[in-house]
Amino acid sequence: MATIEALPFGPGALAVVGFYVLSLLAIGGYAYAKKRDDSLGDFYLAGRSMGFAVLILTLYATQYSGNTFLGFSGAAYREGLGFILSIHFMTAIVVAYLFFAPKLYRISREHRFITPGDFIYHRFQSRVLCVLVTLLMVYALCNFTLAQMKTLGIAFEGISQGRIPMWVGVIGLAVVMLIYESLGGMRSVAWTDTIQGGILLLGFGILLYLALNEIGSLPQAVAKLAENPATVKKIMPPDAQGIRRWISFFLMVGLGAAIYPQAIQRIYAARNAATLKRSLAVMAFLPLTTTVVAVLVGVLMAADIPDLQALAKANGAGATAIPSETVFTLLCLKVMQASEFGYWLVVLLFAALLAAVMSTADSALLSISSMVTKDIYGKYINPNANQARLTRVGRWVTWGLMIPIVWTALTYEGNLIQLLKLKFELLIQCVPAIYLGIHCKWLTARTVTAGILAGLAVTLGLSWAGMLGLSEVNHPTLWGIHSGMIGLAVNVMICLTDSFRVPRDFSC
Repeated sequence: MATIEALPFGPGALAVVGFYVLSLLAIGGYAYAKKRDDSLGDFYLAGRSMGFAVLILTLYATQYSGNTFLGFSGAAYREGLGFILSIHFMTAIVVAYLFFAPKLYRISREHRFITPGDFIYHRFQSRVLCVLVTLLMVYALCNFTLAQMKTLGIAFEGISQGRIPMWVGVIGLAVVMLIYESLGGMRSVAWTDTIQGGILLLGFGILLYLALNEIGSLPQAVAKLAENPATVKKIMPPDAQGIRRWISFFLMVGLGAAIYPQAIQRIYAARNAATLKRSLAVMAFLPLTTTVVAVLVGVLMAADIPDLQALAKANGAGATAIPSETVFTLLCLKVMQASEFGYWLVVLLFAALLAAVMSTADSALLSISSMVTKDIYGKYINPNANQARLTRVGRWVTWGLMIPIVWTALTYEGNLIQLLKLKFELLIQCVPAIYLGIHCKWLTARTVTAGILAGLAVTLGLSWAGMLGLSEVNHPTLWGIHSGMIGLAVNVMICLTDSFRVPRDFSC
């Protein structure tokens, strides 16, 4: 990576961040004191008692992660205004919730679900299908957590300025997450998310102010991009293939993110149906406070620093390119050098970045732990284990999984958007099992299993063959459509064959 002047964080800034991190441990201790029992429902779903304020902020903090700060702004830097599609696919997630969340909530209360696998087994009575869906979701969440820990590494590298090795900082923050999560489970995660969600909202507001104040307005940026032949494509509308790619990304993220296990478990944990519906209604508007800002930052930085390669050479890095995810850090550097006020604004912004990463990673880890513990260990390894035993095993599973995830995050060289695409390609093969499983009583386990396997075969086959991908060399598309969406189309067609063999009954 190019050698760029370090962000000038002093002892005061590090003290603020340290106080924030220690406060999370205090919340974990308080959540432990408030636990009702050692049951899975209390540990993984906070006793199914989340009110509106906690539910909306934990959904917000979980959905908008470090990827939104670094990955989305980096993608907008590379693609320009074309990445405005991110606003649409983040809104599509909330629309997708409405297709299944209200009915799933009612069923979960009746049958006391803990994991997504509980619904799959209840609906289809198939251990094979339950394990298949669980493994796909665990893979997606491990990938998701990896992206968050990678972001954590980038953020810590900026804030520590080499005072502490990056790997020490990443491991240290990971241990903090593991401690407060082990103490209070979902209750700790939700309460820390409430604080982190508030910091995150404040952070995006600060980011918008900094970008407009330091770089200039969006019309000015568009004019600069238009004047430069190398960047004019960043303000051009997409061509036919680009439109197909937009639609593909819109559907892939909208359908896939709504069935994140941590999102499903928050549906289970809502205090009542009215609380859930109000929270989803507010969530529909939150992309305007987050994704819009990240895209704006990327476009403004593309106009301000149109050639990161030239910047790398100017800093003596030769042919080494600066990753586009660093445009967020470069903006912060500009602001911190401008004034004392800007310095402390960036300190708060980096606290928001850490909050975004940690609130998303801890939710993913908790969901992985619940699925491995209940759907695999509790059903196949030790089916006679009581609730307290399963809860203890869940804590150890969380700690064990973090070791390879942190190691991979410290060695991974790809960009964050590649990780985003990778997990969705496979996760969306679970879409028919959830969406159709909720509403279509005629759907059978055998057909859903066949559909998932066929969808996976098509997705992996296209990816491994590297077919017809120009802009996404490492993640191919076919005529602009992601391989996972082609796999999902095959998957859905196989599932719909049941409607011709079995009398149609759309009740659940």
